[in-house]
Amino acid sequence: MHQQRTGSRRPTLSDNAQSSLVRAMCPRLCAAVLALLSLCCSAQERPLRFSITESGVMPLVEIRNGEAVGGILYDLPMRLAEKVGRRAELLVLPRLRVQRALLHNEIDVRCYVNPAWLSETYPQYVWSIPFMVQRDLLVGRTAETVTPEKLPKQSIGTVLGFYYPTLHPLFMSGQLLRDDGRTQGLVLTKLAAGRYDYAISNELALHWYNRHVDQAEKLHQVHELASDLAACLVRDAPDVPTMQLLRAMVQMKEDGEFDAILQRYR
Repeated sequence: MHQQRTGSRRPTLSDNAQSSLVRAMCPRLCAAVLALLSLCCSAQERPLRFSITESGVMPLVEIRNGEAVGGILYDLPMRLAEKVGRRAELLVLPRLRVQRALLHNEIDVRCYVNPAWLSETYPQYVWSIPFMVQRDLLVGRTAETVTPEKLPKQSIGTVLGFYYPTLHPLFMSGQLLRDDGRTQGLVLTKLAAGRYDYAISNELALHWYNRHVDQAEKLHQVHELASDLAACLVRDAPDVPTMQLLRAMVQMKEDGEFDAILQRYR
């Protein structure tokens, strides 16, 4: 009686082909798994919290039912979040609530700010490069230029909660009086209606207002009050991609994306 031989069978041509196929597919499978894991991790990461002041108006921001739906300060956060692979959550808050949220680290990014506009410092945040120039203007119903210091005592249209450094001494002395409106658009509407002779407006808001009225109703710049660079405050914390956001803004500037966003609303 012969004992049956046992042992491994000799690889066939089919076995070799399958082995080669597996080896060839391994890198692709690994890449696919890593991509899937990356997507899962990204989905689990919380959105980046951007603040929007509820008194904002176009072209800076359009707010409907308490949510930001368009404008410069909508487009910019959406693009920034996209560039760092995160989602954007736009928090529409009262101005004073924004300040408290910054102090309590409840906001990750606050755009459209300048150090001169802030009453407090926020050491837990770092500054981005500027993305636009903000020009504050004294505006009237006629184009006749004026010098604020030479104006007789009167009320000036202002936005509630806004600080105007160049006119602050005149407000403090009582030579000029603030007439606060809740939004920039409301201030310009009251000026057009004759509530006062002059109001303060940023250049973008003035141009946006004039786009939507007849020629005879257009308002005019009568004096430039200030010209400041507007940037973003980015929270410097482990759960925020701080450096990625700062680099993304540099890249957006170099690629002309800031200008493209602003041009949509001019």
